[in-house]
Amino acid sequence: MSEQSIARYKHIFDEILRMTDDGFIVVDTNGIVTDINDQYCDFLGKPKEEIVGYPIQKTISNSKMVDIVKRRYSEELALHKFQPGESKENDNNFLLVSRSCVCDDQDRVVAGVAQVKFRLQTLDSAKRLMSEYAELEFYKEEYHKAGGCRTNFDSIVGSTEAFLEKKRLGLKAARTDFPVLLTGETGTGKEVFARSIHNASSRADKPMVSINCAAIPNELLESELFGYVDGAFTGARKGGKPGKFQLANGGTLFLDEIGDMPLNMQAKILRALQEREVEPVGGSGPVQVDVRVISATRRNLPALIEAGEFREDLYYRLNVINIEMPPLRCRRADILELANFFLARLNQEFQRATVLSQEVKQCFASYQWPGNIRELDNVIKGAYATCDGFTIDMRDLPGKMSLARGTPMPVAGSGKQLSELMNDYEREIILAVLREKGGNCQRAAEELGIHRSALYKKLAKLGIDPAADCRCRKR
Repeated sequence: MSEQSIARYKHIFDEILRMTDDGFIVVDTNGIVTDINDQYCDFLGKPKEEIVGYPIQKTISNSKMVDIVKRRYSEELALHKFQPGESKENDNNFLLVSRSCVCDDQDRVVAGVAQVKFRLQTLDSAKRLMSEYAELEFYKEEYHKAGGCRTNFDSIVGSTEAFLEKKRLGLKAARTDFPVLLTGETGTGKEVFARSIHNASSRADKPMVSINCAAIPNELLESELFGYVDGAFTGARKGGKPGKFQLANGGTLFLDEIGDMPLNMQAKILRALQEREVEPVGGSGPVQVDVRVISATRRNLPALIEAGEFREDLYYRLNVINIEMPPLRCRRADILELANFFLARLNQEFQRATVLSQEVKQCFASYQWPGNIRELDNVIKGAYATCDGFTIDMRDLPGKMSLARGTPMPVAGSGKQLSELMNDYEREIILAVLREKGGNCQRAAEELGIHRSALYKKLAKLGIDPAADCRCRKR
């Protein structure tokens, strides 16, 4: 090999020794140290000049490198404990070492080399890897939750003017970093709106992290939001875990059902928003974070403030931009558009061509939809699974929807008082449910959403005999 090639490999070797976090030491066949990198010198607390050119036992008295060279063997990740005073730190005096002899192309031993892994640096590397792995797994989970697609305002179904105005307001909110509070009944699409705001913002290339404040036990909420360090509590994951604030750093944090957050956590959330920092459970200091907060609730926050169940200062911190999501019954022109959207998605997934009957369309348009868009989606899925042919009919819908459409309204002008008209209407509904449930009062009560004892009281009040009336109807 030419001198130029030798010099080139020497430069490469020196750069590798400089870049690595590990320590390296090389000895000749007599155990004289010929090379050592700076990391190992720092650990030993000696300059290179006091090590290179001297027997290795002068620096590491219990070294096995001479034996490795003479007996021509190697070993991996063996535990080596230094003698007192031979390392810089007495409380960090052991490490893992891999040793081997080096042979030339004639199988003659020419040197011995050892690679050491420092305990503290190895632990730090493991913690970093675990943290990165936890973050990667979280993002994978969020991606699958979102269906692998980006939600935006153009993809949100709805063309009524009132709803279009909400979309315009959402786009305006996306141009700022101000906190947004989404209010409205459950199932109105608050999380879809939150994702659309995030994806239309300057933070779209950063993560949006969601947490449901009502779904996590109070004692776990702090660690979920702010994370924890290794050994913070019994059962804590080794290496710790970043919280939602840290995972959302640079992006958006979506606090769903913020109205259900306990008071003690409200104070910590307020501080995190004000100071732009969080302190992990068991941590020794705060961690800086940069997040845009979007929160949502189905509850009346001003009423909760009056009752002392929600902090007024947090409310004003979150409610910089308020978007109140309209219930589905207030945007009836969108009902069939949404229904056809959900149905088309199912047809594409299952390669079918199912449609809604005209009667079902009329039922959808007149139904009150107390569960809003989520209820509509679930009704479509349930009917899709149970319909026999390629058309969803009334018999495929839940019983309460058939009743709402099929039960005759009391006729005004019949000479009856309002209370009598209401009793007639209630009697027809209860009888219809009883017929559907075969006279089973327990199942009828569950369908009506009342306790069985309350149903018995209504039966007595309205003069209904479940067995007799259901039998007569069948005949």
